[in-house]
Amino acid sequence: MISYLRGVLAALEEDKAIIDVGGVGYGVFMPGRAMGKLPPVGREVKIHTYLNVKEDAMQLYGFLTRDDLTVFRLLIGVNGIGPKGGLGILSALSPDDLRFAVLSNDVKAICAAPGIGKKTAEKMILELRDKLKLEDALDHIAAGTEAEVPGETAVYGEIQSEAVQALVALGYGSTEALKAVRKVEIQESTEVEDVLKLALKYMAL
Repeated sequence: MISYLRGVLAALEEDKAIIDVGGVGYGVFMPGRAMGKLPPVGREVKIHTYLNVKEDAMQLYGFLTRDDLTVFRLLIGVNGIGPKGGLGILSALSPDDLRFAVLSNDVKAICAAPGIGKKTAEKMILELRDKLKLEDALDHIAAGTEAEVPGETAVYGEIQSEAVQALVALGYGSTEALKAVRKVEIQESTEVEDVLKLALKYMAL
């Protein structure tokens, strides 16, 4: 089993990246969201992979983080969702966005993924509700795991996390609070109190 590839990004195709590992080019299918975050061709990358074996082919599916890979494995465990369907979902939604959608029964958000209808979205919510945890999303926000500027985004993430916890202490649901806080644009001078005020306005709409 191939757990990950570390090599040079040799080329990008419409739906996959070619990774040169020791002179061997591996074609790795990736979500569009992840493809957009890859470094320029010629730079080194590390891709977490899932090897899908079929009677007539072996295909590698790749992700930038282990969390993406973990969520992908959960998705393809849902009856009716194959690897390509899982990629489509993770192209439309980040793992944390998917957590919010599942835990808040947001069928519409999940149906935004290509090829996912209402019945499949409802089945996904039913099967994944106990497997996807909101606490993981809060941890990711606090850690700034999707940071382009890691230190800066980690600070913003702490502000968001504190704001969510404050709203929950006021009696709001975790998912509702998190969705409202994520709507608030955070600047360098933004304080937790500023986020709370704006989040409460969004929740009142």
